[in-house]
Formats: sequence, C-alpha cells, structure tokens
Amino acid sequence: MTFSRRNSALEPEEKEQGIDGIKMIIDTGFIQLRYTDVLGKFLAKYVFENKETFDSFFKCGIGVDGSSIKGFASIDDSDLLLVPDRSTVRIFPPSLLPASPPSLSSNYDNKLFAVIADVYQGFKKGRLARDPRYVSQRMEEFLIENNLTCQMGPEVECFVFDNIIFNHKNNNNLNGDGSNNNSEYHEPKILSVEGGDGCKYPIRRKGGYDAPPFQDSLLEFRFDVAEILRKHFSINVTNLNHEVASCGQIEINFMHSALTKAADNVQIYKDVVRNVASKYDKVANFMPKPVFDKNDPLNGDDNGSGMHTNISLWNESSTTNIFYDSDDYYAELSQIGRYFLGGLIEHAHSLAAIVAPTINSYHRLIPGFEAPVYIAWAKGNRSTVIRIPINERNNAKSKRIEFRAPDPAANPYLAFSAILAAGLDGIKKTIDPGSPIDENIYKMSDAKRNSLGIKSLPGSLEKALESLKSDSDYLKRCFHNELLETYIVLKYEELAKARGKSIAQELMLYYDV
Repeated sequence: MTFSRRNSALEPEEKEQGIDGIKMIIDTGFIQLRYTDVLGKFLAKYVFENKETFDSFFKCGIGVDGSSIKGFASIDDSDLLLVPDRSTVRIFPPSLLPASPPSLSSNYDNKLFAVIADVYQGFKKGRLARDPRYVSQRMEEFLIENNLTCQMGPEVECFVFDNIIFNHKNNNNLNGDGSNNNSEYHEPKILSVEGGDGCKYPIRRKGGYDAPPFQDSLLEFRFDVAEILRKHFSINVTNLNHEVASCGQIEINFMHSALTKAADNVQIYKDVVRNVASKYDKVANFMPKPVFDKNDPLNGDDNGSGMHTNISLWNESSTTNIFYDSDDYYAELSQIGRYFLGGLIEHAHSLAAIVAPTINSYHRLIPGFEAPVYIAWAKGNRSTVIRIPINERNNAKSKRIEFRAPDPAANPYLAFSAILAAGLDGIKKTIDPGSPIDENIYKMSDAKRNSLGIKSLPGSLEKALESLKSDSDYLKRCFHNELLETYIVLKYEELAKARGKSIAQELMLYYDV
C-alpha cells in the first residue's frame, strides 16, 4: 500500500462549507466556543452575537490570547483566532447551566449555543500547528488521499466521587509543586458513598463490575448523562455500566465515529459528566489512578481508569472493513490488520508518552488490575496491550483492534491520531506483529516472557518521553515538529514539578485532567 500526503492549511473563509441553516437556529444569543489546549484541557470562551455580527463571527471567528493557553503561543506572537466549526453547533443543555438568581431568571430569554472551534494564526497565516484538532484533521486528510476512512470507538472510564477534600491552612496550593508558602499541608481525602463509613452495602475492592442496583449509587447519574449526550449532542450511547473499581467507577460507551468526531465526542462526554456530577453535588475524576497506595501498590489499591480505543479501517466508501478476513481461522483478522498491529507493537514505547501522558498513568500500568503492561496481542486476551474482540463470528462490521494502553488523561486528538499513525506505519513497512499470546501473561515467569520476546510498556512517563524523543518519525505525517517539541517540553516541566511528590500531591496536580 502506497501513502502520500499533500500540505493543507484551510483558511477561515473555506469553513463556510457547513450547515446552511445555522443562521436560522442562531439569530441572537450567547455562544460558547470550545477548544482544546496541547495537554487536552477543553477550554471555553463566551461571546454574544446578533444579526449584524453573526456572519462575520462564523466566517472569521474571534481573537484569543494564545500566550495564556498551555502550549499555544509565546507572548511576543500571541494573536490567534478561534473559528467555529459549523457542523458542531448545538444548544447547550439548559439542565447543565447554573441555577439563575430569581431576580434574573424572568429576564433571561436567550439560549446558550455551544460550538467547537478550530484555531488559526492571526493575520491570515493559516492554521495553528499546535492546535490538537488540526492534528486529527490532517490525519483524516491523509486517509482521504489514500482512499481510506477510520472509525474510532473509545471506552472512557472515570470515577464519580462524592467529594475530594483539599485541606490547606493559610495559603491554598493546588499547583502540586510542593511549595508550602508557609501553609500547613494535609493530604486530600476522597469520599465515596459506595465505600465509606456508614455505607450499608459497600462495594468490595475490584468488585464493582455490573454492580446490582442496591449497591450501584450512580444508576440514575449514568441515565442522565446518556440522555443529555443523545438529546443535545447527537452522541448515541451504547452501554453504561458500573466498572470494576469500588468508589464509583463508571464507563459510558458511545457509537464509534470518524477520527476528529470521536475526539470531539470524548471532550464533550468528559464535560457533560463533570457538569452532571456538579448537579448531583459530586466530583467526576478522570485520573488514570486516583485510588492508590504508594506503600503497597499491588495489594492496597483498586483498578484504575482506562480509555481502551477500538480502531477499524475502511475503504473510502466505508463499505469494506479492511481489517476483516473471513478466511482467517484465528480471529478473522486480515493481513493488513496484522501489519497495523505490527506498527502498534513497534511504536508502543513512544506511543505511551501520548496515550498514557501523566505521571499518574504509570500507577495504572501495573500487573493485576486489568491494565495492560505487556506488549503483545491476542484475541480476547485482556493481559495483552492489544486485543482482538471476538464476540461475534462472520461480522465484518464489528471487526476491530482494541488498543488498551490509552487512559482518559490523554488528549484524544493527539492520542487517536498517534495510534492511527503507528498502525499505518506498520502497514507501510509490512511489520510482522509476531505470534499471538493466548495465555495470561501476568502469571508467566520472567524467563518465559523473555523467551517469547514479550516486552513491557515503559514504567514511567520519563521513560516514555525518552522513547518518544528517539522514535517520532512515524508521527510526522500529522504532527508538526513544533507541536511535538512543545508537547515534550511541557511534559518535562510536569515531571520537574511533581518529581518526588506524594500520591496525594499527584491528585492535586491531576484532579481536573
């Protein structure tokens, strides 16, 4: 298979291709623009538009200070533009708005509209190379040029706690940098009705999967999230279950989508979960491993949260799944699918820096908690980093590859694009993934793992970043050099800030990822 790519930098004027009826929907009102910084935070800017300014706003966007956004621009060249993507316009769910004061509620007649924006350089200099959404859009352009489409299906886990109490006397310090500023430090405390004092039916550690209703404190919560996603954001939920960990771990899955839309959906989903949690007077937490005992990591904690990512490749008309081969006796996986696996295995160490991007991610990636540690593949085997689901036979539509290393702290635009880039590199170079491993690798001896050539994922963010520095050429088709360099610099700053700090201080650093 031959790959080629043309350079592209759409100007704002070209984004006029969109939903022609938007002006009929939004005539006058408040608009919430959402965009994502380099590390993955879903930011929000608010504007008010009327009939006179509407056309200009959707054509040209609005200015933003890039130097105030993590990784975007320096202070001496900071003028950027947020240009709304018309196809993403939605009415923001009224149920998620803060309650209006009685004195204002009767006078407030305007709706709040939400839209995802693309980031441009000012002065008509084209797209911002550091805009994460531009990375996934470039990858989609590359696929189109090669008569391919991709479907991504993320499975995003998280915790919904009753509260996280941060206690500091004198000056508050939520920076996680360990500076005391003359303040007295107390470790934060996680509260959960599913496992705390006074709970009549506590969920045992690692015993929460598909918890029955009398133990499941978040059943109505998940229904509310699913209904908001379906009704207001056209995101169709497929299943919504209590996950393995106690203390309120959930997973709500939604239909697979094209690359950029799948990343948009993850950002919207995380935002909705957090807003609904606030309405329930709870706290949603997307850290990979918020419940962790540093003194006894293998026995003293609970499962972490992952973002297993399902991938399938199709021809341009989306009628043929090129990962499917009905004649393959093992997993009905095609040779192209195997080469894709080969790329993921070849680049697994450097991929980790993007899909498991925090210090806390590597507390999740340990044996015994259903998290992937070993770089291998197999059908239906959850002890490998790559699993080929085999729930159904003779079903081309469902044939996919599940990559289990990602976690919900990852920037989805970067993570999904990097996964796809690694797999495509495997196809291009016809990389053999080796034989599948149909055993529980956790229970193998070191000698047996070594004899089978099974390697481990990096044991720390620092090691993953070292791998990314030496193995990044496969990312160049969608990641600009300046974005990669910026990402690595930001991550080393993160390491310097948190090195040697306690798990509790990690919680302070990452509680809002």
